[in-house]
Amino acid sequence: MKETALTKVHEELGAKMVPFAGYSMPVQYKGLKHEHEVVRTAVGVFDVSHMGEFFLRGPKAEELLQKISSNDASKLVVGKAQYSCMPNEDGGIVDDLIIYKTKEDEFLLVVNASNIEKDWEWIKKHNNVGAEMVNASDEWSLLAIQGPRAAKAMQSLTKTDLENIKFYTFEVGDFAGCPDVIISATGYTGSGGFEIYVPNESAERVWHAVLEAGRDFGIEPIGLGARDTLRLEMGYCLYGNDIDDTTSPLEAGLGWITKFTKDFINSDSLAKQKEEGIKKKLVPFELIDKGIPRKDYPIFDSNENEIGRVTSGTMSPSLDKAIGLGYVPVEMKEEGTEIYIGVRNKMLKAKVSKLPFYKG
Repeated sequence: MKETALTKVHEELGAKMVPFAGYSMPVQYKGLKHEHEVVRTAVGVFDVSHMGEFFLRGPKAEELLQKISSNDASKLVVGKAQYSCMPNEDGGIVDDLIIYKTKEDEFLLVVNASNIEKDWEWIKKHNNVGAEMVNASDEWSLLAIQGPRAAKAMQSLTKTDLENIKFYTFEVGDFAGCPDVIISATGYTGSGGFEIYVPNESAERVWHAVLEAGRDFGIEPIGLGARDTLRLEMGYCLYGNDIDDTTSPLEAGLGWITKFTKDFINSDSLAKQKEEGIKKKLVPFELIDKGIPRKDYPIFDSNENEIGRVTSGTMSPSLDKAIGLGYVPVEMKEEGTEIYIGVRNKMLKAKVSKLPFYKG
């Protein structure tokens, strides 16, 4: 089991540790519902250092990026970030990722922990243009400081004006005495905040400085359990649940990051799918009957025909109702459509809703 630079710190804090993507990670500290509420109302800090970081450098970096990613990286300028995905050759998704333009000829790719090796090999396989590739995943730690009070709580740690960092932009500056820190606003919770990229050797010092600076603002350490409920309330996709090697970005509602103004891996086939129309669609739903939907529970129509599967589901702590995502035939994607979720041999009534579930 791999450890992050902060694993021992989490254990000392009494976190419940679980295996996740090959790492020992904190799933919760004081309890999922409490931690979820802390992020929605104040500020929390997550250790997400298990994520992967790749650098693509040199005059051919953008050319390689344009080939492997669905979004249009030519639109990026230094200081901007972009959500994208890497399509495979069979209509599915290798991974979703965030791309940062760090210099004129350098990009940082942040990929999912469970896909680091797969993604690296995929990009390397398609790098026939001679772009320089660096896998820095084992050298960096990543803290997500999330919540409406994040900017005020962290301002004492940096000269960078945190209130001025807009969504999907970033700055590089000193943070908690650590130089050249990437401070980005690319959060996964829907409650604002920042991601802080620091070298492993600085991680523990920065973690303690973050908790100290945020003390008067109600900061608490938050586990991956609350991270999942927070992202699901926003309808953000989780790789391995809502998207994977078999789901097309168009089916997953990711047409907005699939730009046919350029050629990329499998773009012809995806363009054809867009033209002909998709057959299934990832939809948000909420339960009307009492129960909690979970991944892989079957979805039925009113005639008890199985029509799909739940990809993510939970009891929403903010809304106090059961919510989920799942694939259904495209003709059943409209808001208000009645569906049924199979929960422990019962058919529980649900309805297709709209995103985000949580409006803030």
